[in-house]
Amino acid sequence: MTEDRTGAVDQAFVAALRSMEPGEARGADEPVADGAALRVREALALFEAQAASRHLDFAARGLRARGVGWYTIGGSGHEGNAAVAAALRPTDPALLHYRSGAFFVARAAQVPGTDPLRDVLLGVVASREEPIAGGRHKVFGSKPLSIVPMTSTIASHLPRAVGLAFALERGRRLGVASQTPEDAIVVCSFGDASINHSTAVGALNAACHAAVQHLPMPVLFVCEDNGLGISVPTPEGWIEGAWRDRPGMRWLSADGCDLVEAHRVATEAARWVRERRRPALLHLRCVRLFGHAGADVELAYRSAGQIRADEERDPLRRTAAILVEGAGIDPADLADRYEALRARVAKVADEVAASPRLASAAEITAPLAPRTPEKVRAEAVRPAPAARRAAFWGDAVPEHEGPLPLAASINRALGELLVKYPEMLVFGEDTGRKGGVYGVTRGLARRASVARVFDTILDEQTILGLALGAGLHGLLPFPEIQYLAYLHNAEDQLRGEAASLQYFSQGQYRNPMVVRIASFAYQRGFGGHFHNDNSVAVLRDVPGLVVAAPSRGDDAAAMLHTCAAAAKADGSVCAFLEPIALYQTRDLHDEGDGQWAFPHRPVPEHVPLGEPRAYGDGRDVLLVSFANGVPMCLRAASALAAEGVAARVLDLRWLAPLPLDAVAAHARATGRVLVVDETRRSGGIAQAVITGLVERGFDGPMACLCAEDTFIPLGEAAHHVLVREADIAPAARRLL
Repeated sequence: MTEDRTGAVDQAFVAALRSMEPGEARGADEPVADGAALRVREALALFEAQAASRHLDFAARGLRARGVGWYTIGGSGHEGNAAVAAALRPTDPALLHYRSGAFFVARAAQVPGTDPLRDVLLGVVASREEPIAGGRHKVFGSKPLSIVPMTSTIASHLPRAVGLAFALERGRRLGVASQTPEDAIVVCSFGDASINHSTAVGALNAACHAAVQHLPMPVLFVCEDNGLGISVPTPEGWIEGAWRDRPGMRWLSADGCDLVEAHRVATEAARWVRERRRPALLHLRCVRLFGHAGADVELAYRSAGQIRADEERDPLRRTAAILVEGAGIDPADLADRYEALRARVAKVADEVAASPRLASAAEITAPLAPRTPEKVRAEAVRPAPAARRAAFWGDAVPEHEGPLPLAASINRALGELLVKYPEMLVFGEDTGRKGGVYGVTRGLARRASVARVFDTILDEQTILGLALGAGLHGLLPFPEIQYLAYLHNAEDQLRGEAASLQYFSQGQYRNPMVVRIASFAYQRGFGGHFHNDNSVAVLRDVPGLVVAAPSRGDDAAAMLHTCAAAAKADGSVCAFLEPIALYQTRDLHDEGDGQWAFPHRPVPEHVPLGEPRAYGDGRDVLLVSFANGVPMCLRAASALAAEGVAARVLDLRWLAPLPLDAVAAHARATGRVLVVDETRRSGGIAQAVITGLVERGFDGPMACLCAEDTFIPLGEAAHHVLVREADIAPAARRLL
């Protein structure tokens, strides 16, 4: 048996078609089979969608062989998903598996003016004319088709699907305007291997958990089960055994190679989800033809007999038999349709082969993270309606409270933003009723309602997935991750999903959000590593992600307003790192001095993205820091001043984008730079700051104090691996 089976399967289909004997003819509007809801006219249209998807797979391999195509993962054998498209409406948001090509073609047939063949092939050749990703990735996505583009990250789109289903109902309850119909449902397809991924397990569990609590969750999960994860078999009966009897979620199963059965069960599933507003899992049993992708040598891990058995179940052959033998369609008619699609796809493939490609770094990165500073400024300083604000705060107007520490300042700022943005949601584990582990959100649920400030399950992937879906639906999510260490098992929701959406949709889709994370160390050893995490490298490595790290209450409030404005104006994804150790700090130098508490302002002075705060105009040495390091540096600067050394302190405030031009300007004014970095030496902030200074031509003395490259231990031992305040002034003296 040859490795490339495309020609053999193609020829076998044509030969099988020629050998079919037509049954009794049925009218175009008659059922295609006895008892079927699918009409002959509809079945013919779905056959064409299935055949088009097959020819797209052939063309992708041909383009790759010519050296002009870059993607050969196809949907051959999965064409039964066209029946799922037929069971839904084109206004139902869809998040698709990379083998859902027939779904894409079938949905496009429902929306005039779309050309799925050209769109898919433009993606295959990475053309900048491809309408969704513009050549940045081969994805199934389309704004007119309500298909949200997904990358190839395994199962990473499932939490977003859950979040979007949640947002459909929550947005309607809050009166948020949306073009999505009120009775829309979300459909999310994925493979059988993906269902084993923790992301998929968590998302399915979250949907069940919501349904058991009678929370609307209108999402249809479609597991396209071909029995293989590349080369690893899925055990027989595993999907059904693991998921059939889950509480809160309806289970349905269909042979994806049988168009009539697939359509009947998919229609039942879609109707049930739409009417009940509860989740369902459709197990669509498929086959995989031609291996995983073009470079896959399937005979290395499967027998020739296994491969032939799957080919015998070819869904195109089964659909043709239904039409010819069951509905009396002339096999020659089907053959003509099949060959006409071959010719059309080949013609489009030749046309797109010469289409323009992305030609510069600037062009490639243009949609990644748009920045419109003036729009952000205008939005940040726009006040909330006075009447709404008065109703929210009542007699407890926060500007009358006097100076506030960091935690209280964040609380009041969140309150102001909840007043300003009726579409804003604040949520996370313990965030609602309890008000957070440190009380930062205390009282907000009572003032804003539990529809807007609420608790979630203990799953960071679900928390971020809710935010992804909410932002996509026009809400403004402020999810909370309880500790920085808890983010790491869900960080791909920020990297692979949130930060990439505008990039892979050329700004047609966006998921604005502000993720609040209790962060950093210096908690006097409490809790050890999981409550004292100082690793931010993974966040700074996410393209386009805004990373804020305030050190004081008034900055935190202003920066929250900036992040909210950037999310609204630019669709920005922001990580807001709150230094736990400073939550309740009021004093700076001496007990009772109150120099680290600040009065509340309903509309804070605007702090632009990437703008630092400077303390003093000392010209002997510059101390650069952020978060917990800032008050430590200010105390060190005071000690140095007593010795006649004039130190200037620069609070970065933003870790991405880093304010490197401003740092360089202050460095030139002082001539010496000490970076006090509470994160780790490897992958920390100091490396980036010093590299940025060198790149900007600064050649004065530089040094850094960083935490050790280790996890933070429990108790007093933590002080041996973190930056010690007592070391700052001596390090500055050495630079002198």
